Amino acid sequence: MTNELTVNQKAGGTEAWLLGPLSDTSFMLTPAAHALMQAAIDIERAASALTVEEVWRKPAGAPSVGFHLRHVAGSIDRLLTYARGGQLSAEQFRALATESEPGDAAEEAVALIRMAKAHIEDALQVLRTTTDTMLAEPREVGRSGLPSTVFGLLFHIAEHTQRHTGQIVTTARIVRGISSGEENQS
Repeated sequence: MTNELTVNQKAGGTEAWLLGPLSDTSFMLTPAAHALMQAAIDIERAASALTVEEVWRKPAGAPSVGFHLRHVAGSIDRLLTYARGGQLSAEQFRALATESEPGDAAEEAVALIRMAKAHIEDALQVLRTTTDTMLAEPREVGRSGLPSTVFGLLFHIAEHTQRHTGQIVTTARIVRGISSGEENQS
């Protein structure tokens, strides 16, 4: 049973971090797993009812929900590449360059959510299979080979995903309010 299924079955409104230890994940990585599990839930709740136009709307020039959903997926993919000791491929650089563009056939929320959640599950799978002895292994990030560790990269995946999840939740509320004519009267 995956961590995500466990949250959906046990949570009933309880935040993931309050579900306790995860039997399939190291104690050291449990907070990161909880953060990723909560992100998957929050992304689904916030964005699933958005129209294509709302997904790609940039309120006051801020990045769209579509960008954030693509960025969650893409950043997890890139950071997992570094955590495995690899470097980014040309395809990963191309994907990075187009994260904010809706494309010819703008993607709907459901497809973008599915993609983001699939990459979150990829990260959770890596957390499940990473042993405590691997955490201090050095890793290089980017073309400059900036220093990190497996632990640093896995932690960054969780906190970075949470940061963009917060932006998804906020931007989704804003664009739904604009679409329904509910603008904040300050």
